[in-house]
Amino acid sequence: MNHNMRLSIFTKVTPLRLLSVANTRFASIIVMLKRLKLIKRGLQDMVISEEWSSYRLDDTEKANSVKEYILNDDWWDKVTYILSFTRPIYEMIRACDTDKPCLHFVYEMWDSMIEKVKIEIYKKEKCPASQISCFYDVVHHILVA
Repeated sequence: MNHNMRLSIFTKVTPLRLLSVANTRFASIIVMLKRLKLIKRGLQDMVISEEWSSYRLDDTEKANSVKEYILNDDWWDKVTYILSFTRPIYEMIRACDTDKPCLHFVYEMWDSMIEKVKIEIYKKEKCPASQISCFYDVVHHILVA
């Protein structure tokens, strides 16, 4: 957003816009990752464009690093995974982020959220629910705390 030339190239390849998310809002990183997934194709088109190739001369190291991430399927898989197991957490926080009384919903939503997080983590790790997942244990401990 703060680099006019890159922003100009980006606006030529996609109708969607980047977001400026305030760090003070909850889950700002999740909001940004969701937006990155939405604009993935535009970002990829941008870094393979002729304009990007000519622009990168200003700072070749950074431009190559950005291009490497944007075109890396493993990196996008990690973004997808992060979004998949944080989605239930995000949805619960969103549901509770209201001025209306909602404490009576929290207990029911809590169990559902924990189960959905577990399912996503175990699916990624390709292990049965009876097996112990160190990552899930860490996430569960954080959620309980």
